[in-house]
Amino acid sequence: MQGVFRFEPEDVILPLSASTKNGVLSEFADKVAARCSLPSGSAILQLLLERESLGSTGIGDGIAIPHCKSPALNAPVILFGRSDAGIDFKSVDDKPARLFFLLVTPEDAAGTHLKLLSRISHLLKGADVRNRLLEATSAEEVVEIVMRQGGTR
Repeated sequence: MQGVFRFEPEDVILPLSASTKNGVLSEFADKVAARCSLPSGSAILQLLLERESLGSTGIGDGIAIPHCKSPALNAPVILFGRSDAGIDFKSVDDKPARLFFLLVTPEDAAGTHLKLLSRISHLLKGADVRNRLLEATSAEEVVEIVMRQGGTR
């Protein structure tokens, strides 16, 4: 996943502490706020909840890709989190999600938003990559897997 974003070990949450869909979204929103020096994650959380109200971003195969666009951002943010127990994300296959990629892009970056969603989806198509992400023992290992499969830093 080359390009206009940063993906570093601090962008990885191993494991997620949340045990519910809204908890995961809140945990990610707080991480975005901290990473982008926003006063709180509440505005990001609201945008994520609004997007989820249109239909779950749980795409099946244990994967969810919650995403939204925010006027508070000037560059894309991608975060990764893993739930070892799995979380009911109302996925299309009714199976719990364990691998989560969060994408938040600037409000006026629709093309970038769609391109990054496509790259994340493509990255996760292969069972090998999904299994390696499930087995990764460190944030550094997750970054290595993602960047090796998706492009360069």
